[in-house]
Amino acid sequence: MKIRDPAMFIFAAALIAAVGFVQSWNVALSILNMCLVSAIVALGVNLQWGYAGLFNFGIVGFVAIGGVATVLVSAPPVQDAWQVGGGRLAVAAAIGLATLALASAAFLKIRPGRKRMLSVAAILAVGLFAYRSFFDPAVEAIESIEPARFGYLGGFGLPVLLAWPLGALLAAGAAYLIGKVALGLRTDYLAIATLSIAEIIIAIVKNEEWLTRGVKNVIGLPRPVPYEIDLQNSEKFVSAAQSVGIDAVSASSLFVKLAYSGLFAAVLAILYCMSQLAINAPWGRMMRAIRDNEVAAAAIGKDVSGRHLQVFVVGSAICGLAGAMMTTLEGQLTPGQYNPLRFTFLAWVMVIVGGAGSNRGAILGGILVWFFWIEVEHIGAIIADNLTFWLGDESPLRQHVMDSVAYMRLPTMGLILLLMLRFYPRGLIPEK
Repeated sequence: MKIRDPAMFIFAAALIAAVGFVQSWNVALSILNMCLVSAIVALGVNLQWGYAGLFNFGIVGFVAIGGVATVLVSAPPVQDAWQVGGGRLAVAAAIGLATLALASAAFLKIRPGRKRMLSVAAILAVGLFAYRSFFDPAVEAIESIEPARFGYLGGFGLPVLLAWPLGALLAAGAAYLIGKVALGLRTDYLAIATLSIAEIIIAIVKNEEWLTRGVKNVIGLPRPVPYEIDLQNSEKFVSAAQSVGIDAVSASSLFVKLAYSGLFAAVLAILYCMSQLAINAPWGRMMRAIRDNEVAAAAIGKDVSGRHLQVFVVGSAICGLAGAMMTTLEGQLTPGQYNPLRFTFLAWVMVIVGGAGSNRGAILGGILVWFFWIEVEHIGAIIADNLTFWLGDESPLRQHVMDSVAYMRLPTMGLILLLMLRFYPRGLIPEK
C-alpha cells in the first residue's frame, strides 16, 4: 500500500474533525455516518462497474428497496388494516401467482402459434380481472384506516437490524429479475434500462400507500441504539457525562451518533474484507478478465452472462443493505428523497473520484464526495460572506449571492469530476 493511500484517509478524517471543531461534533458525526453509508453504496457500484464493467444506473431503486425492507421488518403492524384488507390481499397475491403459473404452463405446453398466443392472453386477462377484484377493495379499505396516522399495513414489529440483511435479499431478488432481462443489452442500453426500472420502483414506493404510506412518510421506526431521552433519564449516564464536563443532552446525542458510527463502520469493514477476498480469489481474476475482454473470456469457456448476473445481484444487494441502514439512521422512510441525482449520480462520482476497480478508492470516494456534497453550502457561505461583506447587508447583489449559495452543490460536483478526469483519470487510489 502506498504512503499516499493512508494519507488520503487521514486527510478525509481531518476534514470531518475540522467540522467538529468549527461547527459542532453533532454535525461532524452526522456527516461521518452518512459517509460510511455512502462508502457502502460505492463498494456495491465498484463491484459492478470497477470489476465487471456493468453500467447500473438504477442504484436509487435498490437503495429504495432496502428502505422499504426496514418498514416491513421493524414497523409495528396496523391491526385494523390487516383485519379489513389483509385477507383480500392474500387472496389477490394467490390469484396473481396462480395466473402467472398457468400462463407459463400454457406457453410451454402449447405449440407456437395463434392458439398459444390467445390462450396465454386469455389466462392473463381473466387472472388480472380476478386479481383486481380482490386487490382494489383491499387497498381502498386499508388506506381508509386513520390515513393521517396509518393508512398502511405496517410491518412485523421485529428488531430493526433484521431489516439490513432482508434489504440486501430483496434488492438481490429484484436485481436477479432485472438482470435476467436487461443484462443481455449493450452497455448504453443497459444503463437506460436500469435507470427506467429504478424509476418504476420509485413510482411504486411513492404511490402504493397501503405498503409504504407513499409521500406521507413512515415515521417513528425503531432503532438499534438507545433513545436520547432514555439516556438522559439514566442517572449512571448523566453522572458519567457530568464527570467529563458535558451536559446530558449533548452527551446523549453524541453517544447515539457514535453508536451508529460503530455499527456502520463494522458493516463497512466486513464488506471490505469480503470484497478483497473475492477480488483476490480466482473469481475476481475471472471477473477482471471478462471485463477486459468478454470475447476472449468466452472463448476459453467462461460463462460471461452468468458471471455478469452474479456480480449484478451481489452489487445490488450491497446497495439494498445501504438503503436499509440509511432508513434506520433517519428513523423514517421518506420516498420523496429517492432521486437519481442523490443516489445514482453521486454514487458514480464517488467511484470515479476514488478509483474504479479499487475497493479502498471506492470507500475514499464515498467519504470525500459525501463530505463535500454536505459541506459545500457551508463553505460557500463563508467564502461568499467574506467576498461581499464590503457591499453591506442591504445590498441586493450581496443578498443574491448569499441566496445562491444553496445551489453550489451541483457546480461543485461537476468541477470535482472535471478536475479528477483531467488530473487523476484513474481516481485517487487507482486499481493496481
